[in-house]
Amino acid sequence: MLPRHNPFSTKCIRPGAIGFLFLNGERANDLIERLRDAAWRGQIIGDHGSGKSTLIAALADPLKRAGRRTWTIRLRDGQRGLPRGWASAAERAGANMIVIDGYEQLSRWSRWLIAVRCRRHDWAVLVTAHRDVGFPTIFCTRASVEVAQAVVARLVPSGDETISRQTVTERFLAADGDVREMLFALYDEYELRGTSAKR
Repeated sequence: MLPRHNPFSTKCIRPGAIGFLFLNGERANDLIERLRDAAWRGQIIGDHGSGKSTLIAALADPLKRAGRRTWTIRLRDGQRGLPRGWASAAERAGANMIVIDGYEQLSRWSRWLIAVRCRRHDWAVLVTAHRDVGFPTIFCTRASVEVAQAVVARLVPSGDETISRQTVTERFLAADGDVREMLFALYDEYELRGTSAKR
């Protein structure tokens, strides 16, 4: 019997809803050590939909245990500037690390402003980007069919065969390796197949 909710709904696939999948034996604490060795300045590099935002969410608790109080700025596609009042808000929150998801979108002026504010407040910096933006690289996210299958296995309840492994592979390839876009497509696929099964 099909579950009453779609396992690919936004609340199920948003960053932090499922943990980041380390498939090469690494752990979140390994990244924290790399950040520490780089004087708490680092970048996570990866293509669209390869898990950068999910990894940022997965690092929140390990960073807290390492004494880093984070203030996260998540930039929308095409957002060139910083949110108004971000530095004051981070200061009021007692942050000592600024996390910027989508850093490469920012204008040169915004990047300069971040550098100045972080030096002034002695804030650490962790950013995500699609390419090298000048920080020490602590991790590169890479999507693959194996990763896509593992993510879907975490989302779909045991015994639910609405979405086959073949379908996952096809949707992953159709999305050009973008796991996030694949999950959006699987939401529609799940709704369609679930509706057909009820007829």
